[in-house]
Amino acid sequence: MAIHVSEKKKNYRINPLHMAWEQLETTAKFIKLDSGILQKLKYPKRILTVSVPIKMDNGKIQVFKGYRVQHNLDRGPGKGGIRYHPDVDIDEVTALAMWMTWKCAVVNIPYGGAKGGVVCDPTKLSQTELEHITRRYISEIGLIIGPEKDIPAPDVNTNARIMAWIMDTYSMNVGYSVPGIVTGKPLSLGGSRGRAEATGRGVVFVTQEATKYFGIDLTKSKIAIQGFGNVGYNAARIFYDLGCKIVAVSDVQGGIYDPEGLDIPAVYKHSQKNGKVQNFKGTKNISNKQLLEVPCDILIPAAIEGQITEDNANKIKAKLVVEAANGPTTPQADKILDQRGIKVVPDILANAGGVVVSYFEWVQSLQAYFWKEKDVQQRLQEVIVNAFDEVVEVMKKYKKINMRTAAMILALQRVSEAAILRGLYP
Repeated sequence: MAIHVSEKKKNYRINPLHMAWEQLETTAKFIKLDSGILQKLKYPKRILTVSVPIKMDNGKIQVFKGYRVQHNLDRGPGKGGIRYHPDVDIDEVTALAMWMTWKCAVVNIPYGGAKGGVVCDPTKLSQTELEHITRRYISEIGLIIGPEKDIPAPDVNTNARIMAWIMDTYSMNVGYSVPGIVTGKPLSLGGSRGRAEATGRGVVFVTQEATKYFGIDLTKSKIAIQGFGNVGYNAARIFYDLGCKIVAVSDVQGGIYDPEGLDIPAVYKHSQKNGKVQNFKGTKNISNKQLLEVPCDILIPAAIEGQITEDNANKIKAKLVVEAANGPTTPQADKILDQRGIKVVPDILANAGGVVVSYFEWVQSLQAYFWKEKDVQQRLQEVIVNAFDEVVEVMKKYKKINMRTAAMILALQRVSEAAILRGLYP
């Protein structure tokens, strides 16, 4: 089966799908995975490309392109976010769907991996245009999504409001309310308490476990966070509340650095008022690239894929990298960090908090019985800690492997076992 490599990505040195394939193939060799099962897991079960025509505010019709990729459904229905971004393409969405498969398997929740996206720039769209894009996109992919088929969620440039439109659109098409079709919804429509901050809180939980395991004092550590969106900000806020020192944060426009530590609540207010974190009083403005290289003990890339590469891996000063973003470290950079003794908590474990609480929300929606926020947080911590411990056990079993390899082994074993037990139809 051939997967299209977009023309745009051919001009980039880093292709997320190639990264995902390399990770899969390396792990498959390590555990001597059957070649047939490898081929089944290398390619997605289903790729749907749709046209999304809408009438713009000026009365003209514009057609956007949308995707929904379901990588593997052997362990349960598909699960994965929807992103709105100008750079969305089929390779990126396919890679993200594959990483979701591994992520769900690592934390052992009964989902397969899926992902969706629309090629658009939300900053150039009105609220009405954004709503029309969402509703038409969901109508087009409605054939393959559903509470028992594939459950979308928020991702880059999508939020609870957009999830509400998704729920309403799907519900209108089937004739009754279906809160289980999507997660990340507003509370008044069946959302879960603790969902908005779940990925960031999961990053904190896994960092606590990693620092204990690797002998790093979290309370005395300097933390740098690339990305100040939902994940990066919530992680920063929770770390700050725990008394940790955050020395650098950044958003899409750049970052700020203060070796004495940032007042995160004040930085957040500044960013909300000015639309960026830069020019915060008493700090030094830096670029996103420079943030990765600041002196710190813990580096948390929480932006987009392909940030730590072979060009800057030798300049990383952190002792521990916790991947809050999907695919932020290239395979080449991984090798360099490993050789330098820098520990990496991989994305499929580090940022799994979001999908775990999405699972909780789905369960609550199906049962129409909702949990208290403290229960959500407690159950999230239990799942993350258990997954971390299981990854550590794999590291001990195989010896001389890093945490990414161990997490991939755990995930691949679970997914391949499900594929083998189910067999092939017909």
